[in-house]
Amino acid sequence: MSHTSPTVVVLTALAVEYAAVRAHVPEREELVHPDGTRVERGRLPDTDWHVVLAELGEGNGTAATLTTQIVSWLKPEALLFVGIAGSLKDDIGIGDVVVGTKVYGIHGGKRTPEGFQVRPEAWPVSNALVSAARSAARDMSGVRAHFKPIASGDVVLADAGSDVARHLRRNYNDAAAIEMEGVGALQAAHLNGQLHALVVRGISDRADPGKHEADAAGSQERAAAQAASVAVAVLRKHRPRASSSNSADSEEGPHRGPAYGGDHIDFRGGVFHGPVTGKRTEQQR
Repeated sequence: MSHTSPTVVVLTALAVEYAAVRAHVPEREELVHPDGTRVERGRLPDTDWHVVLAELGEGNGTAATLTTQIVSWLKPEALLFVGIAGSLKDDIGIGDVVVGTKVYGIHGGKRTPEGFQVRPEAWPVSNALVSAARSAARDMSGVRAHFKPIASGDVVLADAGSDVARHLRRNYNDAAAIEMEGVGALQAAHLNGQLHALVVRGISDRADPGKHEADAAGSQERAAAQAASVAVAVLRKHRPRASSSNSADSEEGPHRGPAYGGDHIDFRGGVFHGPVTGKRTEQQR
């Protein structure tokens, strides 16, 4: 495969999540980083994307470290973290998908004699990828998608009456789901600068004592499959930069040539006050 082909990295934490995404990439090759990190790379059918799949393990610290390594190594245009999560809302059920509009780091704060004072931290996601997800979800009849903030911390929540659950309701009450890797991945993407990033989570439990029973009934496999299907639909909507810039529908300019009347220059997307004066020379023909 060409190393210059547009690349998207799809990260997962668990084997069940990795398998769900891998099912959409039929032909793959294994790549090994000099430090030993292994990923698989293959083309997503009917797109220009080469998808790099990585199973990182659990936790935000691991996600941040390995995401940074993989991004520096393979220079992707986009990054998605795809996997399962627990629901924090009564109207978001098992099998639904939450596309993160932002991801909260829930452990930031200061312990004082008066109690724990929260110092909220939220990491942004790519507007372009969220928009692609909204567009894709409209045509996915078998998927119930929600576009909400996600809470991320190094904790598995299986008790709706716990201190952690009360902490979330009090300080992050708009969060729709809780997981363990989104903050690490988004922080690494943010520090990279120009990397589009998104977190997509299928709901496998309600973050309550029923988690074990739900997992035993196959909810993780179902949730991972739903999240993977949304992630793939996003990539079918979101085009690589090279494809977008070469498209006849691109809104970036300036444009010139026969389609614009020969000597006419169309500065689409620009704002100009007054006339524009130019000179054509033989060298520019």
